[in-house]
Amino acid sequence: MHRTGLIGVVLALTALTAAAQPQQGFTPEDLHRLVEVAEPSLSPDGEWLVYSVSTDNLEQDKKVSDLWRVSWDGKRRLQLTHTAEHSEWRPSWSPDGQWLAFLSDRGGEDAETQVWMMASFGGEARKVTSFPGGVEDFVWAPDSRQLAVIAVDPERAEGKEKPKNTAPIVTDRYQFKEDITGYLGARRKHLYAFDIASAKAELLTPGNHDEQLPAWSPDGRHIAYVTKRGTDPDRHLNYDIYLVEPKAGATERRLTSFPGSDLDPYWGTLPAWSPDSTRIAYLQSGEDKWIYYAPWQLAVVDVRTGKATLPAPIDRCFYKPVWAPDGRSVYTLIEHSRVTWLSRVDVATGKVQPLTSGKRFDTDVTVSANGRVAVLGGDAQHPFEVHALDGARLRALTDHNAWLSSRRLAAVEDITFKSADGTVIEGFLMKPLGYQPGRRVPTILRIHGGPVYQFSHEFMSDWQAFAARGYAVVAVNPRGSSGRGFDFARAIYADWGNKDVQDVLAGVDHVVKMGVADPERLAVGGWSYGSILTNYVIASDRRFKAATSGAGSSNMLGNYGLDQYVREYELELGKPWKDREAYERVSYPFLHADRITTATLFLCAEQDFNVPCNGAEQMYQALRSQDVPSALVVYPGQNHGLTVPSYLKDRLERYIAWYDRFLKPAAVSQDQAR
Repeated sequence: MHRTGLIGVVLALTALTAAAQPQQGFTPEDLHRLVEVAEPSLSPDGEWLVYSVSTDNLEQDKKVSDLWRVSWDGKRRLQLTHTAEHSEWRPSWSPDGQWLAFLSDRGGEDAETQVWMMASFGGEARKVTSFPGGVEDFVWAPDSRQLAVIAVDPERAEGKEKPKNTAPIVTDRYQFKEDITGYLGARRKHLYAFDIASAKAELLTPGNHDEQLPAWSPDGRHIAYVTKRGTDPDRHLNYDIYLVEPKAGATERRLTSFPGSDLDPYWGTLPAWSPDSTRIAYLQSGEDKWIYYAPWQLAVVDVRTGKATLPAPIDRCFYKPVWAPDGRSVYTLIEHSRVTWLSRVDVATGKVQPLTSGKRFDTDVTVSANGRVAVLGGDAQHPFEVHALDGARLRALTDHNAWLSSRRLAAVEDITFKSADGTVIEGFLMKPLGYQPGRRVPTILRIHGGPVYQFSHEFMSDWQAFAARGYAVVAVNPRGSSGRGFDFARAIYADWGNKDVQDVLAGVDHVVKMGVADPERLAVGGWSYGSILTNYVIASDRRFKAATSGAGSSNMLGNYGLDQYVREYELELGKPWKDREAYERVSYPFLHADRITTATLFLCAEQDFNVPCNGAEQMYQALRSQDVPSALVVYPGQNHGLTVPSYLKDRLERYIAWYDRFLKPAAVSQDQAR
C-alpha cells in the first residue's frame, strides 16, 4: 500500500474514532435527564423485581416517580404506572405474589398519601386505604389479606369543615419542629391493622407517642415497630423495638432494652424478622450522648427472651439487614472508607463475607424467598442501578441512565495525605476534562454534609459539571466523617471547625503540591454541614477567592430553638446559659466574621427546619456589613433537600457562575462582551 493511502486510512479511522467519542461534558441542563432508581423489591419467587423511578416533570416543575418491573433475566422490563402529575413509591409484593401494593399521592391537589394496589403483572390500580391524615408506611401480613399501616392523625376531627384561614399553630412539645413535617403538635403517627377486603382499620397503639417502621412476623402472630416512650419521648433518642398482636386492645411489649437507639427511623431500615419468627435483625447505635457519631451496628434480638447480641461488632456502619431464607445469615450493607459493599454475616460465627467489591457505593438490597439477591448501587461514572447478584458477579437489571454514555465524564482519583498533626486523611481528586499534566487549574474544595457522612465512589453530578467547566474538584473526608470508625468520627465532637478544617486544608495543600491546583485560584463550597464547615474554612484561611455556602449556620447561640436539633445541641454542647463557652467556640465564623475576605454566595431553603435560613442570612449580613462581595439566594417553599427541578438547576448554575466570576474573571468578561 502507498504511504499516502496509509495516511488516508489512518486519518479516516481517527475521524471515525473521534466521532464515536462523546465530546460534551455534563451540564446543569443534564440534571433534568438524570433518572433516580430506588426501592428494589424482589417477588417471592424471585422471577420479577419491582422498583421506583423518579424523573423531572418540567412542565409541572416537580419530580415524580413511577413503578417499573423487570424480569430476573433482565430481558423484560415494563413501566407499571404512568402518572405524570403524581407519584407512586414504596412498592411491595404480597407474600402470595399476586398483588403489588404501593404508596401514592393520586387523587387531586389536596389528596393525602394512601396505599394503592394492583395485580402483580399490572393493570388498573385501586386505592385501598382512606386514612384522613394519610399513610406514612405499610407492610403486608403473611396471609396477603391484611396490612400493617402507619397512619398520621388527621388535622381536624371527622366532619369538621376546613377553616377559611389556617388555624393557629399551638404546641407544648419539647421538640416542636421538624423539617418537611413542619411544626409538631398533638398529631401523632400510629400503627393500625388494616383488613383489605372490608377496609376496616383497627388502631393498635393509641397514645401520645409515634410509631414507625412496621414489620409483620412471618408466622402472623406479631407486628414489630419502632417507637420512643417515657415521660417525654422528645427529650431522648432511645428508640426501641416493640411487639403487638394484630388486634385492637392487645398489650404492647417492649422487646429491646439498650439505653440508646435501637433502630432510629433516620436509617430507613425496617426490623427484619428471621424466617422462623424467632429473631429480629436491626441496627443499634451508641448511647444518646454520641448522637450520630457512633457507628450503627448490626444487632439480633431473640423474640422470646429479649436478649440482643451483636454478631459482628466491627467499627463500621451497617445498613439494611435482610435475612437469608435459611435463617443462618443476614445480608447487609457495610460502609468502609469511600465505599459501601453488600456483605453476608454469619449470625452464629460473626464471619463477614463481602459480596460486592471495588470502587462502588451500594445503597439497598432485596432478597427473595428462594434466595435470589439484587443490589442497588453505582460508582463515580454510573448513578444507582439495580443488579442481580449471580455468584461472585453483578449482572445489570436496569440501565435508566444509559444516555450518560453520550457525555464525556471526568475520572475520579483516590488521594491520601497527612493533616497538620500527622493524621492520615483520604479523599478524591477529579481533574477537569481535557486536563494537561503539569498545568495548574482553578480548583474547588467540596465539603460534604453530616458531619458524620462521607464522600464515596458514587456519581456526583455537580463535580462532573465543574470538571466540564474546567475546574478540578478536591473532595476530602475529614475527621468527623463516617467510614473509618468511631474514634475518627467523634474527633470533632463538640469541637467543630478545628480538626476538620485542618484536614480539608491539608487536602488543598496536597493537590497544590501535586501541581494540579492553582494556589491563586481556589474556591470552596458545600451544603448543610458542608456549608457550616465552609464558613469555618473561610474564617480561618484567606486564600480562597470564592465560596458557596448553602443551608448552613455559624451562630449556634442564635440557632438554639430555631432548628430541629434542640435535643442534639444539649447532648453535644450543653445548654447555652450553662455552657456558653462551647456555643461560642463553635460559633467562630460568625463571631469572627471580620476575618473573612472570601467572596461568598449564601443559599438557603425558605421552609428548612433542619438548618433554617437565618443561618445563611446572618452570615450574609455580616459579610455585607464589611463590604465583602456576597449574595443571598432563598429557594421559596423548599425544605432542607431541594426537590424542585428548576431550583436544582438554578443552584448548580449559580455555583458555576459565582466560581467563574472570581476565579475566571477574564472568561466572564468575554462572555459578557458576547
